[in-house]
Parts: sequence; structure tokens; C-alpha cells
Amino acid sequence: QVQLVESGGGLVQAGGSLRLSCAASGSIFSIRLMGWYRQAPGNQRELVATIAAGGSTNYADSVKGRFTISRDNAKNTAYLQMNSLKPEDTAVYYCKAAVVLYSGSYIELWGQGTQVTVSS
Repeated sequence: QVQLVESGGGLVQAGGSLRLSCAASGSIFSIRLMGWYRQAPGNQRELVATIAAGGSTNYADSVKGRFTISRDNAKNTAYLQMNSLKPEDTAVYYCKAAVVLYSGSYIELWGQGTQVTVSS
């Protein structure tokens, strides 16, 4: 069974930092794009950042300069370093991965989500 498991969420004061991790496991041949999304209550899920297998990155304007996405291909893991956090960053953060299995199949996976709460 292929799955994504996120960790690292929590409660932090405004201006603080958190680091999220997303680990993929199972019969994975390779992972193409990995990304972080977030969803605040009453809002649609939105893109936060993505990173390709080669390392190229893309960020939402709202997090540029504050968040950094990275990945360790050997560990099938992606990270999101979040600095200078603001109350408006409060949301459930989800990891997404585009995975190629050893069977040759291509699937897109979502993690279960991890809560990030930033207090003012």
C-alpha cells in the first residue's frame, strides 16, 4: 500500500517557525512532483508550494520569502520550512505527490493533513 504520512504541525505564536515533513512509503519507483497545499475553515484548498524531482520550486505569492520547500529523493520525503508565521497561515496542511509505482502505474496521493495554528 502506497501512502503519504505528514508530521510536524502544531501551535505556534506569530513570528515563529514550524517544519512539516511528508514521507511516502510503499512500492514506489519514483516521485515526480511533490507539493504542499492548505485549507482554512470555509476556504478552498490552495497551493502553498511545489517541488519537482529535479528541485525546481514554485510558491504561492502569500508565502514567498517565508516558506521553503525541499525534498530528499533517497527518503521519498518532502519538507516545508515555515518561518515568520502569521495568523492567516492557520490551516490544515496537506501533502500531495505524483508517484510512479514499480508496476508502471502513475497515481496522485494525498496525505491525511496536519493542523497548523498560528496565534496572534
